[in-house]
Amino acid sequence: MYKTILTPRVSETDGVGHINNTTLPVWFEAARNPLFDLFTPDHDFAKWKMVIVKTVLEFTGQIYFGKDVAVNVWVKKIGNSSLELYEELYQEGNLCARNTAVYVNYDLDSQKSEKIPEAIRQELAKHLWEEKDK
Repeated sequence: MYKTILTPRVSETDGVGHINNTTLPVWFEAARNPLFDLFTPDHDFAKWKMVIVKTVLEFTGQIYFGKDVAVNVWVKKIGNSSLELYEELYQEGNLCARNTAVYVNYDLDSQKSEKIPEAIRQELAKHLWEEKDK
């Protein structure tokens, strides 16, 4: 599991004091930085590999300004050229949102998916989601 701690900002808070629902996809993406490092270590967008093709976000609790959040990211499935992530967001120990995201290892020049390299597969396998992790 990859774990990221984020501090909510005032600008992410809506008129009723909650973190705005449009903020969570950005937070989940921020927690994926270790995965982006695997696929494109130099962060050169001309060589970027991870292309998101699906995300499903479920809100399970309210999130507030002034209290850090923890985002946990697991690899749920490793395919030939794609991977599925399972993610959870907690504030004060309470599950506030869960998300799944599917990425494809993609070559921008050829506009085609590519097989995930074995070294990356081995690293991803260290972060596989298991029911016991929940």
